[in-house]
Amino acid sequence: MSMNSGGLIELLEIEVVRDEPGLMIMGMPVTEKVLQPYGYLHGGANVVLAETAASRGAAGLIAEDEITFGMEVNANHIKTKQSGRLTATARCRHQGRSSQIWEIEIMDEEESLVCLSRCTMAVKKKR
Repeated sequence: MSMNSGGLIELLEIEVVRDEPGLMIMGMPVTEKVLQPYGYLHGGANVVLAETAASRGAAGLIAEDEITFGMEVNANHIKTKQSGRLTATARCRHQGRSSQIWEIEIMDEEESLVCLSRCTMAVKKKR
């Protein structure tokens, strides 16, 4: 899966930091692009970062004739930010034939927990 596909990932400047089977670490700067009207980090930006990390990680665990996509995402927003950098660490907690479950911790540059998320990924054969 190409990260250079444009769209939301490019707009939010999300990038891969580390990529291993069952582990995906991605980063995103906290810029005006991801702030809500009051000037704080928009919770949706956390969800985009979390699901992107889970999706990228899940894609690394499937066969060439399969695809994966998000079925469910949950996020608990613990702390907010106005600037800085976020790092999402996604770990595969379940890898089945038709689904994967990923847990994602989003931390700030001070190693403080910003968001806890869980994503359920569907695995399907390509058509």
